[in-house]
Amino acid sequence: MMDSGWLVILPHISLAAGGILIFCAGAFMRRRASDIIPVLAFASAACAGVSSAWIDPGGPGFLGMLDSGGFSRFFAVIFSLITLMTLVFSHHYARDRGFAGDEFYGVLLFAALGMILVAGASHWLIFFLGLELLSLSLYVLIAARKNDPASNEAALKYFVMGSVAGGFLTFGIAVLYAVTGRMDISAGLGSTMTADNRAGLLLGLSLVMVGIGFKISLVPFHLWTPDVYQGAPAPVTAFLSTGSKVAVFAALLRFSLCSHEAVWAYMAPLFWGLAALTMIVGNVTALAQTHLKRLLAYSSIAQMGYVLMALLAVKHGGASAVVFYLAVYALMDLGAFGAVAVLSGEDRERDDLEDYRGMGYVHPWRAGLLAVCLFSLAGLPPTAGFIGKFVLFHAAIQAGYVALALVGILAAIVSVYYYLRVMGILYMRTGECGIVPRTGILGDGAGMMILALLLLLGIVPSPLLTAISNIVSSLSH
Repeated sequence: MMDSGWLVILPHISLAAGGILIFCAGAFMRRRASDIIPVLAFASAACAGVSSAWIDPGGPGFLGMLDSGGFSRFFAVIFSLITLMTLVFSHHYARDRGFAGDEFYGVLLFAALGMILVAGASHWLIFFLGLELLSLSLYVLIAARKNDPASNEAALKYFVMGSVAGGFLTFGIAVLYAVTGRMDISAGLGSTMTADNRAGLLLGLSLVMVGIGFKISLVPFHLWTPDVYQGAPAPVTAFLSTGSKVAVFAALLRFSLCSHEAVWAYMAPLFWGLAALTMIVGNVTALAQTHLKRLLAYSSIAQMGYVLMALLAVKHGGASAVVFYLAVYALMDLGAFGAVAVLSGEDRERDDLEDYRGMGYVHPWRAGLLAVCLFSLAGLPPTAGFIGKFVLFHAAIQAGYVALALVGILAAIVSVYYYLRVMGILYMRTGECGIVPRTGILGDGAGMMILALLLLLGIVPSPLLTAISNIVSSLSH
């Protein structure tokens, strides 16, 4: 019988081995690589998702550094699905634009591995290594279009600012270790705050929050987001905006649940201010955007503010709301940027809002995916975004953060305008839309799957909410 320690890292092995095999195929099978590499990438991501969903290690984490419970396995399944969807949306897009080589598919799998490590880390070293693996992979993916100046500029901006944020994060972890003497996350953050270690704990946590704030685009660490989202290839933007943010927020949720009450009392006001600023700045700035990818970038900033608002309620049972909305957010943003990818022409991406004039009449199914995702991001029924925002605001109000919830509700009302403005361009005007290239049955099927899930979770959310509640309760205990 296989040792349970190896079962814990079976999804990780699947992704790492898949990435290595893809690089080998690109190096030694050049003539057939274009046919083999996408299949290898798809199979590796699928294997990681299946092993996470169906194999319960039933033992402690590998070397005590990885969580082997339902929480980390749930997010591993989400990251596998995000990777699979990104591969589907990228297949024709990357091939038509000349970057469908082994480096793109291999690095994509390593980025997914980084996400799983970040979300499942119970040790600061694994968290740091996973975050660095994710960041380095994203630097390469953003610059996938080597001959595109916008893509290269976006990668450089993300690299420079990400390196600085990584420095803050590393120094923060070092300070926490110096103060607590523990690299175990739950033991370190659960340490009792005393007069001797208070300053060190707060300094370390503040530095860690700078790095995390950058990764999830919290205001004022958000300035890279619109430029990078606009310059990166649309499927890469979908992967970046969903997987990386969900992974880091999953880690932040773990930190919050295991933190000592005295530590939490100091961090809660900081989260309150960051959540309010992020919701307001994200939604108000999105009003002035004339490019769809920049509009969606500011929208994603605002979405992180909503989630951070609910994170304040984790000590009062709000963790389930956070996890549910993270899953729904992954579907919404993946579908929105995926729609940009499948609606773009072979010569350039459709980024200007006027490029989508009358698209709902010419390409109804693909435009319908974008419309439903925008409806869901706005929090309108009967989509999953409505249920997601409802549970977020309910958790915040139940925890006593009524003023912050009111700020979030007003910000959400503002956001409805710019979402409906895009849909007005899609359906209430006519114009020349140009030719949209084929994406194959898999691309259209992935879009329809996302559309169906958003509607299904908006109508019947109870099974997922119940499952998430059980997963989170096991983590908190």
